[in-house]
Amino acid sequence: MKVRCQWCGDNPLYIEYHDKEWGTPLHNDRLLFEFLILEGAQAGLSWITILKKRENYRKAFDNFDCDKIAQYTQEDIDRLMANAGIVRNAKKINSTIQNAKAVLKIKEEFGSLDAYIWSFVNGKPIHNVFKSMSELPAKTELAEVMSKELKKRGLNFVGPTICYAFMQATGMVNDHTTECFRYEECGDS
Repeated sequence: MKVRCQWCGDNPLYIEYHDKEWGTPLHNDRLLFEFLILEGAQAGLSWITILKKRENYRKAFDNFDCDKIAQYTQEDIDRLMANAGIVRNAKKINSTIQNAKAVLKIKEEFGSLDAYIWSFVNGKPIHNVFKSMSELPAKTELAEVMSKELKKRGLNFVGPTICYAFMQATGMVNDHTTECFRYEECGDS
């Protein structure tokens, strides 16, 4: 029997996400943008709600293609607001469009979203040593720095707590607890 981080419990969707994605260093621009948007969409909601809607988000937002999303019009916003498969929040939908435009500028300046985002951790994951979930912070000083920088670049729904959740999800920090079987796997990255 595998020992996992306590947060995933026995929900099959959480278990699959935990075992295959959470904490694995991610360097794909499209997937990094997807996580940035989904973490922002989660604000005020549970992560399981977003995971259940993830495929709907991919379909609704052109598989998180920044070039396409940056061109969205009011017609697209109306279409998204009518889509029961995603979180129908006007601020979050408009934020996704704004964030796509901001990410395109970041890519112009840094060559990729990956290069920019990973610069916050000097290109290498931070490996924390937490024995229990109660030790995990909701945010860190580094997440606060990232949040401020992203906001300066025009991104929304990127507060420090969202940024830290993003860092955990994309493997910028390894916050698997030390007894979790994924701790060592993600530590080898």
